[in-house]
Amino acid sequence: MAKQAAAEAHANEAGANPEEIAQIMGEIAGRSRAIVEEFLQRQEISSGPGATPLNLGQTFLELTQRMMSSPHALMEAQFGLWQDYMRLWQTTTQRMLGHESDPVIAPEKGDRRFRDAAWNDNILFDYIKQSYLLSSRYILEAAGEDRGMDPKEQQKVEFYTRQFVDALAPSNFVMTNPEVLRATIDSRGENLLRGLKHMLEDLERGKGRLSIRMTDLDAFEVGRNIATTPGKVVFQNELMQLLQYAPTTETVHKRPLLIVPPWINKFYILDLQPKNSFIRFAVEQGFTVFVISWVNPDEALSHKTFESYMLEGPLAALDAIEQATGERDVTAIGYCLGGTLMAATQSYLAARKDNRIKALTLFTALLDFTDPGELGVFIDEEQLAAIEDKMAKRGYLDGAEMATTFNMLRANDLIWSFVVNNYLLGKEPFPFDLLYWNSDSTRMPAAMHNFYLRRFYHENLLVEPGGIELGGVPIDLGRVRLPVYWVSTREDHIAPWKSTYQSTQIFKGPKKFVLAGSGHIAGVINPPASGKYGYWLNDELPPAPEDWLAGAEHREGSWWEDWAAWNASKAGARVPARVPGEGGLSALEDAPGSYVKVRAV
Repeated sequence: MAKQAAAEAHANEAGANPEEIAQIMGEIAGRSRAIVEEFLQRQEISSGPGATPLNLGQTFLELTQRMMSSPHALMEAQFGLWQDYMRLWQTTTQRMLGHESDPVIAPEKGDRRFRDAAWNDNILFDYIKQSYLLSSRYILEAAGEDRGMDPKEQQKVEFYTRQFVDALAPSNFVMTNPEVLRATIDSRGENLLRGLKHMLEDLERGKGRLSIRMTDLDAFEVGRNIATTPGKVVFQNELMQLLQYAPTTETVHKRPLLIVPPWINKFYILDLQPKNSFIRFAVEQGFTVFVISWVNPDEALSHKTFESYMLEGPLAALDAIEQATGERDVTAIGYCLGGTLMAATQSYLAARKDNRIKALTLFTALLDFTDPGELGVFIDEEQLAAIEDKMAKRGYLDGAEMATTFNMLRANDLIWSFVVNNYLLGKEPFPFDLLYWNSDSTRMPAAMHNFYLRRFYHENLLVEPGGIELGGVPIDLGRVRLPVYWVSTREDHIAPWKSTYQSTQIFKGPKKFVLAGSGHIAGVINPPASGKYGYWLNDELPPAPEDWLAGAEHREGSWWEDWAAWNASKAGARVPARVPGEGGLSALEDAPGSYVKVRAV
């Protein structure tokens, strides 16, 4: 009834009537069938990977049983919802009579689903919106109440309940989204036909899996208008190419800077465009910048282990840097999984009394996986066994599956907003460099990923002295005594800042922890010129992250300049600038190299 009333309400505003809407929908159905039939004739759709067994049935059954064991609390919650609905009826009636009234509930700040003016101005759509918000709040609170369940099972319930609630938002449906309904009437359904074509194109590109296009994939090309900082590939092996960037200053710091990005995605997140390139910024600060560009592995590299990534990644890079520059000592950065690797690598080097790395920076890097955030939802014995079975058959984890996991952590922004824009409104996605990078997924070698998920996420052995062994060396993070600079982000949904903070209590040397605003990507890719977000500093490092934040000073702008000053103090005196390919290693090809251009899809 609400959907019909919403349609009629907008039909009156647009000068259409319900019969006209029915006619439009009939025309869409007929033309849609022809489009689908033509698509099916062009290709055979292969079924995508089956759903991961989440063991959710038993989990939700346990939740139901526990809820039923407390009928009084359940009745109280239902009575509260009923009271909220009574208030909503009253305020809606008042508005219908021409009176002003405050909303019973409003969307959270930053919720872009309800930004169209009709969600507030049109009484019916305002009622639909508030009704949904009241119901979703009731459902999420019921799922989130502590009933003595296992914490991991409780987290799983809350996560998938939110996925369900987000999927049912009125903004995701034609007849209850005023912007979509308006576009449908105004264009006589052409928006939905374009949307259908977009969806079929996404299915075709994903080979049967819905690969939602987040940006104009033709607007960017790696090496042409993205990842364009000048440099050369000076070394490569099976797992990586080592890029050395051309200097922009006459002199540089004596110690080169090695950047180790994650291999879950591609390095050029640090070199999107000149205005937001961290690599270009670091070059401009007078650092000789070397960056690892990881290979996009296939089944031929299924045997590569986490140890392989250490030996053929940063350790091979350190040797190559010495050859290229004659300089043995470096400063280093590890980003996300690259930071996890660099912490383990530094422990390995310390055990071998190798002190080539003089200072280490960690961007949003988890070392203690006690609380990995909502990614922990995907890590239990049943799901690990399913992932391992898939990788055993293919030799790798498909990059699209990894991307889907990360997108689910922010489903409204990274899934449903594009469903509405691309499929319901029939619009082309906007060209956006960061979303192009986000769509450029990478694969994970089976042996490495099995080790990473089980030993780190599932068993949390990295923080246990001798819990894992790499290159014949038991890894003990307590051996790390060099200066370390942490950058974590306050809204990080991949590496929660309170969890990354825990590693400050493990390392023994001089330490500095910086908390940036925003999330895992935007908080890191935040150039000074943007003037966004700000960051927090506190020279004290108490055991509890909450105590650190309580005593922290907030500063406006980007942490980049603070880091540059810190790293410069560890990077030695100035020497003449080094030109890639003119040292001890010849140039193999221009940056960004060929490895980064291999796409998984």
